[in-house]
Amino acid sequence: MRRTRPTLLALTCVAAVAAGYPYRAAEPADEPPPTFAAAQLLTPAELRGPHHTVADAVRTDGYYHEFRITSDFGEFEAAGRTMLAVRLHEITALAQLDEVSKTEVFLRSAGTSVVNVGRGVATAVANPADTARGVGSGVKRLGVNLGRMTRRTVDSATSEDPAEEPAPGGNAAAAAAQGVLGVNRAARRWAQKVGVDPYSTNPVLRQALGDFGRVDAAGSIATKVFLPIPGVVGMTATVSDLVWGKDPEELRKINEQRLRDLGVPGGTAQRLFRNSAMTLSYETRLIAALHALQLPGAADRVAAAAESRHEREALFHVESAELLQERHAKTPFTGLLTDSLATVAVTADRRAVVLLPIDWLRWTDTAASTVRDIDARSRKELKATRLLIVLTGKASSLAAGEIAAQGWVLAGT
Repeated sequence: MRRTRPTLLALTCVAAVAAGYPYRAAEPADEPPPTFAAAQLLTPAELRGPHHTVADAVRTDGYYHEFRITSDFGEFEAAGRTMLAVRLHEITALAQLDEVSKTEVFLRSAGTSVVNVGRGVATAVANPADTARGVGSGVKRLGVNLGRMTRRTVDSATSEDPAEEPAPGGNAAAAAAQGVLGVNRAARRWAQKVGVDPYSTNPVLRQALGDFGRVDAAGSIATKVFLPIPGVVGMTATVSDLVWGKDPEELRKINEQRLRDLGVPGGTAQRLFRNSAMTLSYETRLIAALHALQLPGAADRVAAAAESRHEREALFHVESAELLQERHAKTPFTGLLTDSLATVAVTADRRAVVLLPIDWLRWTDTAASTVRDIDARSRKELKATRLLIVLTGKASSLAAGEIAAQGWVLAGT
């Protein structure tokens, strides 16, 4: 008999159960996944720009809206609002690089080298898994069981369907991880020039930065081209400076030391570093956020991230750590729930806070069961007396109503 384990539907589960909704096996029906129109979710500028258009139909089978982008540089997929913002920013950066590649100063330096921004799109037919369409792949299998980490180990070991256990990282993230050492100083300087992540999983952007880095090996052209430097979407200024300014080996050493400061075992650190879902920028963001807090239980957050099976799951853990840092600045936390894939923190007044950086929460039976477990563990292990569920996105009216009915508190950011 084929067995299936909870996928990212367990995420919905977290917030639902966080509502204290009682588990009723006799009522397995789930609230159906919605389909949104892009115009309901995005601003006019996000919907359409000089170099892109977002498809009108937006599926939301799990916790993230699934966007499809058509651009001058190929088609892209984006799993979630935050990933969409990154891709749109990258499209603008590609357009800037395209314009620079046509300038006299660049052409003189390029000599016989040909830089054709967006050239990677031509490989789509021959190698579709490593093209822009592959960015965001795995969105249908966003397996984030928000219960115990030990439980997922059992689920993985007993799964009879190997297709449900994709190779860590997915194609786009794996390619980005393998290309880390090829990101030279000049490529990082051009990434800084247009305000993008030099370790992005976007294959078109990676190729463009690599081409610019080869032509401008000394970084001298960059000093002759004026472009306003915007902030990298999703990164703090401190992390951006590290990613742009440090070579990969130096940045890895900084991350290693910070993990030692947090008491992360060497084996856990190596699993994080070897996981192709965790790009160098993602691991730097995760570690920087946790290191800034120094909370008991932080090592478990690293262990959870180290088990990410694809880019969207890795980004979920990164964004959870950054949301933790943001909320801690407003109301300090005193500890974290361990052996948990979801980030659950406790305040001094014994309020447990479940942090869910997701787009959409709908009510499901699995959700109720999972959050109920988080509630019980928070009360027992963190001595919490109440539970707050923090969403970066929105909940369905049914989910919000059920949560309120159970006495849980649901809040946005």
